[in-house]
Amino acid sequence: MSLRARAAQLGKPRKATYGVLIVFVLGSLFPFYWSFLVASRDNGMLTERIPPLLPGGNFFANAARVFDTVPFWRALGNSVLVSGTVTLTTVLFSSLAGFAFAKLRFRGRNGLFVFIVVTLAVPTQLGIIPLFIAMSKLGWAGGLQSVIVPNLVTAFGVFWMRQYTVDALPYELIEAARVDGCSMIRIFWNVCLPAVRPAAAILAMFTFMTSWNDFLWPLVVLDAGNPTVQVALEKLQSGYYVDYSLVLAGTTLATIPILIVFLLLGRQIVAGIMQGAVKG
Repeated sequence: MSLRARAAQLGKPRKATYGVLIVFVLGSLFPFYWSFLVASRDNGMLTERIPPLLPGGNFFANAARVFDTVPFWRALGNSVLVSGTVTLTTVLFSSLAGFAFAKLRFRGRNGLFVFIVVTLAVPTQLGIIPLFIAMSKLGWAGGLQSVIVPNLVTAFGVFWMRQYTVDALPYELIEAARVDGCSMIRIFWNVCLPAVRPAAAILAMFTFMTSWNDFLWPLVVLDAGNPTVQVALEKLQSGYYVDYSLVLAGTTLATIPILIVFLLLGRQIVAGIMQGAVKG
């Protein structure tokens, strides 16, 4: 059944539906607006009985103070490098592993996949001490490679891509590519990747957000002068007196890259949701 026919069956949304959606959108946007509101004023607005609802004119001054207080440019660059690298490798390796587990036959496939899924139940905090010892023995402690290398691929990414590839990539396409003389790597690159692109976009979005917001491991392993964004934000509120306008100015600046990534990947994410909605 075509998408137009399905839409005709469902009918037009009612006004109540739009009202509920508007309420949810406004509720989702309010924390971002409140952060920008406080960041654009001084700390005194928090003591006012009736807080203002319009932004002030101090945002750029507070942003400048953020860069003067902590090495925020360096932190932004580190987070972009770490999150971008981790996102690219996670999507690539998870797609490769998902393709292998979903469409290839090899000994121990099911047992290995079950083992990968079971690792999702292990708390990350349990591995911090042995991981830190390993990074120290390799001489990587304090450097960005200690944050990048342990996160080159994730168990969730492999599970996600495997589950999507099972239904998105028919065996007939693989057999047709083999008949045409394609190698397995070429089948993956030219047949599998285009088929799983929506799932890869969603995985990239979640991976970037997770890596960008990671705080505990970078705090443990990185040097004080070589932080990521979240560690730098923690330093803004580490004093006895917390300037919330300064902290939320840094938080607003740290949110911008995530919004940019969402805008870049949003089209693929929506395409993946729609593809799942009209499947069958």
